[in-house]
Amino acid sequence: MSKKSEDSSSRRRTVATAQSLAGERAPGGRVNDGELGSASETMDALFQGKLRFYQSEKGYRFSLDSILLAYFVSLHRSDRVADLGTGNGVIALILAYLDRSLKITAVEVQREMANYAFRNVRLNRLEEKVQIVHGDVQRIEAVAEPESYDVVVCNPPYRKATSGRVSPDEERKIARHEVRATLRDFLRAAAYLLPVKGRMSLIYPSIRCVDLLQAMRETRIEPKRLQMVHSFADAEASLVLTQGVKAGKSGIEVMPPLVVYQTDRSYTDEVARMLEGSR
Repeated sequence: MSKKSEDSSSRRRTVATAQSLAGERAPGGRVNDGELGSASETMDALFQGKLRFYQSEKGYRFSLDSILLAYFVSLHRSDRVADLGTGNGVIALILAYLDRSLKITAVEVQREMANYAFRNVRLNRLEEKVQIVHGDVQRIEAVAEPESYDVVVCNPPYRKATSGRVSPDEERKIARHEVRATLRDFLRAAAYLLPVKGRMSLIYPSIRCVDLLQAMRETRIEPKRLQMVHSFADAEASLVLTQGVKAGKSGIEVMPPLVVYQTDRSYTDEVARMLEGSR
């Protein structure tokens, strides 16, 4: 085996061991810190400790989805970015970490989650790059002016209000189920925030891909780029990453699939580089 292959294999094993994915929890490491607000929250880290996050121990916790979406987003220098439904702010903070020229507004309807996001911005000293707004995408006019952002990014609730098991935890229920806002609410908010040719990126379950693309087109966010996400190379797709352009022309680029795991359950090179925080 060549030295390059050895290094690559070692990196995959190291990242997979240190940042294992358990259920829907984030592939990050636990950090000991004396500033935790209560015994019911944890501090976790990404990118070898370069980004740190407070989050509820038993409530909503960010997942690998957020990291995949942050790396999928197409950005230009000094873009104005809106992150709708930011949760604890992880996508906004990853984007600010990857490109310090961005100006990001992160919107969250749940007051407690918005508080986590605010604390996480301060924890990572990104106050000049990321603004947290406690607001509702259904009332986006109260949050920002029309056509005031170049890019909108969104990891929306992916289950209909009555489908599947509804979590008794309020944070998880609102994050996963369309109980406070639907997919179309997020798309309409994006269409309001974006000028013509503005860009929106989302991640969504692949089983609802047709619903997503149809809703995007109906809200004038024309799908332009699509990538399926597979847990393993021989597994069915589980997620879809999509970028749309407001009032864009028809025609979509279907990218090669993104595979998360090798057969030995270590991360693929592409995902391992993301987890390392490679720019």
